[in-house]
Amino acid sequence: MSRVTQRASELALNETTVTALRAALKTTADEVVQAIIDEVPPYANALSGSMGGTIRRAVRTALGHYLDLASGNATGGDGGDAAYELGRGEVRDGRSMDALLSAYRVGARVAWRCLAAGAVSAGLPAAEVAKFAELTFAYIDELSAASAAGHADELAARGRAHERHLEHLARDLLADVSPDVLLVSAQRAGWQPPDSLTAVLLPAAQARPAYRALDPSTLVLDDLPDATGVLLVPDADRSHLLRQLTDRTAVVGPARPWTRASASYARALRARSLSSDIRDTEDHLPELVLSADVDAYADLRARALAPLHTLPVTTARRLEETLRAWLLHQGRRDEVAAALFVHPQTVRYRMSQLRELFSDLASPHRVLELTLAVGLRPVDAYFDRPRTPGGSRHRARCPSRDGSAFDSK
Repeated sequence: MSRVTQRASELALNETTVTALRAALKTTADEVVQAIIDEVPPYANALSGSMGGTIRRAVRTALGHYLDLASGNATGGDGGDAAYELGRGEVRDGRSMDALLSAYRVGARVAWRCLAAGAVSAGLPAAEVAKFAELTFAYIDELSAASAAGHADELAARGRAHERHLEHLARDLLADVSPDVLLVSAQRAGWQPPDSLTAVLLPAAQARPAYRALDPSTLVLDDLPDATGVLLVPDADRSHLLRQLTDRTAVVGPARPWTRASASYARALRARSLSSDIRDTEDHLPELVLSADVDAYADLRARALAPLHTLPVTTARRLEETLRAWLLHQGRRDEVAAALFVHPQTVRYRMSQLRELFSDLASPHRVLELTLAVGLRPVDAYFDRPRTPGGSRHRARCPSRDGSAFDSK
């Protein structure tokens, strides 16, 4: 309050004026509070009862200190700390900065009207009344600024705490903790659980920009390993979400009940490990199913396609290509020929070779096994993957649905 203190030294109200003004402090405080109740809607009910009494006493105290300044009798301290705490308290009570500043404007007007009436009645000269007015509004401006600072600081602190709670909730969701723990985390964060959550993986640098275009209840983390970010989007319209992410390097997992968001996240992670070209995991379910146990899939291929291993590699690849088209087109020769760009007689010849190699080709179990074995493999797939001395298979290259390769372990 250094500026006000400096101006107060130039005024120094006489004792007669100060005594008259002090006598009217209670009335002044009552009028200030009543005007705020009448003119600032957020305070209509807030300043009634015991709360109203507390505020009236606070107003009297602030105005009493002001009169100490104006008379040159201030003994130290000011109302700045109390005004700052008032601003913080307004946040806790749910009132906005606009409401707080409106209350100060109304209070300043009414307080000056009462103080001016008392000063004039006490015979304060007109020139001194002008100085008194300037000092009054300067004092209330500084109180208002202190309250605004308290309000802003409390909002910032609450915002940071809220962000921490939301991040903690997101980590709990990805960690697949129990529903009871998730409910506690959601309540602490003030987050209303949706029916479902959809996990979106994308580079960490894109997480926040993408988040700004989505539902504001979306949870976001941008500090995961490998510079990865994740969004957990509530009750997403999938087609709309995919359009919103068109220009981003994103992998979208399936929608899952909100307490099982970790399942959506896990699928998106696995899809990203299969191919950098996957965006919508729903378009790649066969790959995801068959890659769930890569070693078992390799064993299935080795067993199902064992008859081909006795042939030259080129012949084996050609027959696998034919077998795959035959299975996918359900044995319709003309469609198989069109898919392979060969004559139907060529298909007939190759299928006769395959029937010699696979004597039980008409068996439903054999059809299922071969469909799984060749369904995802390109024509130039490896037919033999040597085992390491410990029995595990070497790391191989497996294709995605669109023919691109992905690493499998």
